[in-house]
Amino acid sequence: MADPSYLLRKRECSSVTIRRARVYDVFALITAMIVLGLDQWTKSLVVAHLGPAGFGPQISLIGQYLVLFYIRNQGAAFSMFETNGPVLIVLITLAVAVIIYLYARIVNTGSLPYKLVFGLIIGGAAGNLLDRFTHGSVVDFIWFRIPQIGFSFAVFNLADSAISIGVILLFITFAYSSFHYRAPNQPAPQEQPPAGKELLPAHSQEKDAQS
Repeated sequence: MADPSYLLRKRECSSVTIRRARVYDVFALITAMIVLGLDQWTKSLVVAHLGPAGFGPQISLIGQYLVLFYIRNQGAAFSMFETNGPVLIVLITLAVAVIIYLYARIVNTGSLPYKLVFGLIIGGAAGNLLDRFTHGSVVDFIWFRIPQIGFSFAVFNLADSAISIGVILLFITFAYSSFHYRAPNQPAPQEQPPAGKELLPAHSQEKDAQS
């Protein structure tokens, strides 16, 4: 029969773990709301001051390399699948399902860094989905390019950045946790007798010691 005091301690530890998990959920929600708020605020500024989309001014941030330029994106992050609507819908559905599944797996056990990373990803995804549902397209305005070699990266926004940073940090966190994983302790191997000697009963060993 299990010790009642042990069961009580186990129940208390489980309760503390769940309460801590709920606090971490609040921090993840705050992170997501901050990302969503900054994303929508910057997009509203861009729409108000850098329009019309695709024909407005280009504002240099770092010479010719980092420029603010307002466009409308019908595709996914970084303008992927812009001309393939059905594929985009399937990918968005799968991405949302994967995020929900992964978060559900760590809802009561995940560490604070894990949940903050999910906050970044969820906030970024919510920002772009809100654009898509309200306007049918996403506001992009950050353009990185290297004119000297003809390189031009897809125009993106803060939500895309949050998603990308979150995915990278999630991979790093997962790899770090896997690298530091320790298998359960194995029983220590029994000590072998020196070569040429056999294990003797205890009374025989005492007799040998006396002689």
